[in-house]
Amino acid sequence: MAANRVEIGFEGGPVVPVKLDDSQLDGLRKALKKGDSPHEVTSGDETVILDLNKVIFVRIDSNESKVGF
Repeated sequence: MAANRVEIGFEGGPVVPVKLDDSQLDGLRKALKKGDSPHEVTSGDETVILDLNKVIFVRIDSNESKVGF
């Protein structure tokens, strides 16, 4: 299962970078749509509890191969 590089941006400027598998990313998307807060994700060997009421953006890297710079 490939890990998606995700950046979660909050009010006031902090950004939390995490790597999420597809099922966790789907869960985060569903929680954002429903407003289910707090929401917990696991990235590697750490767990992050998110206050989704403070999230202003989620940036997802496409994981596509890149050539050049």
